[in-house]
Amino acid sequence: MIPLHISLNYYKRSDIREEIIANSKDREVIAKFNDNFGKRPDILRHPGDILELVKQGATSFHASEELWRNPLQLDTSLRKHELDNLRLGWDLVLDIDCGIFEYSREAAYLVIQFLKFHNISSISCKFSGNKGFHIGVPFQAFPEKIKNEEIKRMFPDAPRKIALYIKEMIKKELGVRVMGFEKNNFNAIIEKTGKKANEITYYDNKIRVLNPEPFLNIDTLLISSRHLYRMPYSLHEKSELASTPLNPEKVLLFRKEFALPRNTRISKHRFLDKENVKSNEAKQLLMEALDFGIKQETIKLKEEKEFIAPEKALPEELFPPCIKLILNGLEDGRKRALFILLNYFTSIGWDYDMIEKKLKEWNAKNKEPLREVYLIGQLRYHKQNRKKILPPNCPKRDNNLPLVNQQNYYTDIGICKPDNFCTKIKNPAQYTTRKAWLITRQNKGKAVKNERTLKVI
Repeated sequence: MIPLHISLNYYKRSDIREEIIANSKDREVIAKFNDNFGKRPDILRHPGDILELVKQGATSFHASEELWRNPLQLDTSLRKHELDNLRLGWDLVLDIDCGIFEYSREAAYLVIQFLKFHNISSISCKFSGNKGFHIGVPFQAFPEKIKNEEIKRMFPDAPRKIALYIKEMIKKELGVRVMGFEKNNFNAIIEKTGKKANEITYYDNKIRVLNPEPFLNIDTLLISSRHLYRMPYSLHEKSELASTPLNPEKVLLFRKEFALPRNTRISKHRFLDKENVKSNEAKQLLMEALDFGIKQETIKLKEEKEFIAPEKALPEELFPPCIKLILNGLEDGRKRALFILLNYFTSIGWDYDMIEKKLKEWNAKNKEPLREVYLIGQLRYHKQNRKKILPPNCPKRDNNLPLVNQQNYYTDIGICKPDNFCTKIKNPAQYTTRKAWLITRQNKGKAVKNERTLKVI
């Protein structure tokens, strides 16, 4: 909670308000009032608008990654093609949060180096305000079309695939850098991350290696239409620090003290600065990310070939422990849990009316419920997509192997509490369908046995 006198004193600065307004052009902008967001859609036109909202209790400001013709025309009832027509474009905003500030800083450095390797010069960076960093590339750096498809219509799929591609490419080097930062002290990493040794280590030629994937969080699958990011120079409710832009070349030198409100200075390195952007400089990155996405989808299809969703909805008594724990309500990880639940329910035969009812019941149990407009929006997007996919796979449990092709969602939000049956499956949906199959087989066996008994009698 940020006290009113702190936020008011900070946002009274005209230079801060002018920078926020500069970042507001063509964006949907929403004020946050400590724990709650303001009405949507909304925009900021003048520096005075910011001060008025702060007087009403606003503590931070959040903007859309998407650029709109008229943000005030946005509505949750709009269909995908209507949103596509309203969208001018989208900026790539990579939200990097490893849970540990120093690890996030190393990851941000690697992302910046990776983008530079792909000949992208219009890279911007800012401290998120708490434990992470935001890396930005303006929409103008991307081509207008790829294979006759307009890039502006490729949101959120294109930024998702770029984020997944970068995450995969940097994770090995990040493990090396984190180990160097901690002077090869595995115990320090285990203590800081709260992970178990077998979750973040594996053996390569009998050498113990750090696998940072369980704590390397680059916002990927949570990117969705009207997705928001904390605006530059906006305060963070938990840390009371400012989301400060900085020189991407000096990210490793950044310290949290620089973001104290009294220390905040306007950087000459503006976040998502659109001046001097080279057209098409991000084309190579996008093409490689799309190719990588196709390969990953092919691998996933092969892995899921044996899975067939049931025609009838399977009952709750067959839910695995992780799903039951989610449905009891969560303190953290609600958006990730929502992603898991949507894919889990459709994979076990539930229709969307059943899913909506259950999601609303679950959301009411969360310590801080998700906004209903967000929940329904995700449900609607999932329904319109029509492509049913399994929820993320369970963590690997072989101590001698790296975690491969899985997001570690379950361990990250503390819901991986396996029972004996979990050792026989690799996915929560498979847990339920396999149990249903075993029960059906047992019942058929009993029926046959009873029939034989009756014949004997």
